[in-house]
This record gives sequence, C-alpha cells and structure tokens, in this order.
Amino acid sequence: MTTSRPAHADQPEHVRTTRAFPEHVRTTRVFYDAIAEDYAAMFRDSLAAMPLDRAVMAGFAELAGAGAPVADVGCGPGRVTGYLASLGLDVHGVDLSASMLAIARRENPGLRFEQGSMLALDLPDGSLAGLVSWYSTIHTPPEELPAVYAEFRRVLAPGGLLLLAFQTGDEPRRHEHPWGHPVTLDFRRMRPERITELLEAAGFTLVQRTVREADTRQGETTPQSFLMARAPGERPS
Repeated sequence: MTTSRPAHADQPEHVRTTRAFPEHVRTTRVFYDAIAEDYAAMFRDSLAAMPLDRAVMAGFAELAGAGAPVADVGCGPGRVTGYLASLGLDVHGVDLSASMLAIARRENPGLRFEQGSMLALDLPDGSLAGLVSWYSTIHTPPEELPAVYAEFRRVLAPGGLLLLAFQTGDEPRRHEHPWGHPVTLDFRRMRPERITELLEAAGFTLVQRTVREADTRQGETTPQSFLMARAPGERPS
C-alpha cells in the first residue's frame, strides 16, 4: 500500500468537488448549500431522541478504539461528527457542501471539517481506523456505489471499520423545493442484503447488520438500516 496523496489532491478545491465528478455530485452539493441552515435547525437535536442509533455508533466507537482516527464522510452540519468525538474518537468531517461545513465549524469549533467528495477522498491509503457514512451514500446512483466502497476501502487501514446508515427500501423519494428553496434531490432507499453483497465484493467482511422500524415520531416512513463491516487484513495489535 502507498501513502501518497490521490492524484486529484493538488487540484483546486472547487475542481475536486465539482468538475472532476459526475453530475449527481454537483446536484447534491447545490441542494445542501441551499438548505443548510434549515436542515441544521431541524435536525440539530435529533440524536437525543434516537437511543438505538446512538447505540450503533457507540459500538462502532468501542470497536475502533479510543483515539482512533475516523472520518465522518458526508458529515453535513457535523452533529454526528460531534457525537463521535464525544465517544473518544479522533474524528474529522468531510462534506461536499461549503454551507454545511460552515455550520459544522461554527457548532463544533474544536473539530476539523474539510470539503471533499466520497468518490475521491483527500486522504492517504490506509490512514483511517474507521469511516462513518451516516445517510451520505443515499444520493449516489446504484452503479456508482462500487466505486464509493472501493474508495472507502482504500483509505481504511487493514482491519479498519466502516459504518453505513441508510433508509431501507426500493423506490427513491424525491424532495422538491424543501423549505421553499428552488432545489430538488432524490433520496435513494436500499436493501441491506444488496449493500452487503457490494461491500463483500469490495473486500469487506460484515460485522453487524441492524434494521430498526421507522420512528414515525421523527417523521420516518421506512425502516432504517445500519451496516458495520471490516476492511480486509489484520488490525495491528
């Protein structure tokens, strides 16, 4: 394994996060730039009402180990990043949206947040003990997922942990003009069985699969899936 920076790393940031990637990446960035403040206000305290979700993250943090270097990819306004930091992880956030990152930095002043795409993370090979993608692959077309999981594997050290969260189902849900903003984006639902197959094809070994029922009090309409998988190789003792 090399520890060199990806070839895109010396390009200007706006090139890395827009021109170099498919149209769905640009669309996702524009959507979240537009809704960032409304989204952050709506979901700021949502984890407090989700003990089962917090339990999944706590298990991930314990397995990764205190002080483990972890990336929260697709971190949005940084609420999950902050929670993972409170569990003792050395975590930083990555997101496409400059507006989301501005909120994350404002609300988590002690943590690091960087702009980037999950398709080409600006991280050396094998540099992470863990990677969290908390509802951040849900805007990725199915045909792009193998490339995303290959990139996650690239930046994880041997035996590193991956945690995915996503809505369970088959049909995407389109959000149009949220909070009155003139943007539209598809939220893709996925089957944990299919995602497990893709992870295994990328070399991961499944550690845990959890599906909980929709919490209608939180506005959920479908079950929620959480997958934890381990990168190939032995974790250093």
